[in-house]
Amino acid sequence: MAPSKKGEKKKSAMSEVVTREYTINMHKRIHGMGFKKRAPRAIKEIRKFALKTMGTADVRIDSRLNKHVWSCGIRNVPYRLRVRLARKRNEDEDSAEKLYTLVTFVPVASFKGLMTVNVDAE
Repeated sequence: MAPSKKGEKKKSAMSEVVTREYTINMHKRIHGMGFKKRAPRAIKEIRKFALKTMGTADVRIDSRLNKHVWSCGIRNVPYRLRVRLARKRNEDEDSAEKLYTLVTFVPVASFKGLMTVNVDAE
C-alpha cells in the first residue's frame, strides 16, 4: 500500500449524517439455518449489514421492521427486505459512539429494478 501524503485530509465516512435505502436479500443470509433460528438470525444479519454499510457499531432496529421480519413466524422470514438506513448523531453525551444507525422498514409492492438510493433528510 502506498503511504498517505501529509497534506491530504481523510474524509471519514463516519462524520457525515446520511440516509440511504437498500434492499437486503435475507434468503441468502439465512440459508441453511434451522427453523427455530431463522428470524433471530435475520435480525442479527440486518444488524451486521447496517454495521458494514454505515460503519457505526450502534445499530438500532425499528419495531415495525422487527414486526415485519417476524410477521410470518420464526421459520418463514421474507426473502427480501427494503430498509432505510439513517446514520444520525447521538444526542447522549456520555455514549462512546458519536453516531448511530437507525434501520427502518420501507414497504414496497415489488423489488424489481430497485437500486440503492440516497434519501434527502426529512
